[in-house]
Amino acid sequence: MRPGDRVVVRYRIADGRATDALGILLSADAEHLVVDGKRGVERIAVDDVIAAKQVPPAPEPR
Repeated sequence: MRPGDRVVVRYRIADGRATDALGILLSADAEHLVVDGKRGVERIAVDDVIAAKQVPPAPEPR
């Protein structure tokens, strides 16, 4: 995954549950991923990531 890719990242939140961030990967380093999605820009600690992958572009609006 590289900045500019559309990604989905599943990660743990404070109460131990998991949630997903779906959007454009803005940056990634050894400590954090930054994803710009529908909920805004999310900064996710790499230690909290359960899974992440590149996904196809969003479908065109009707």
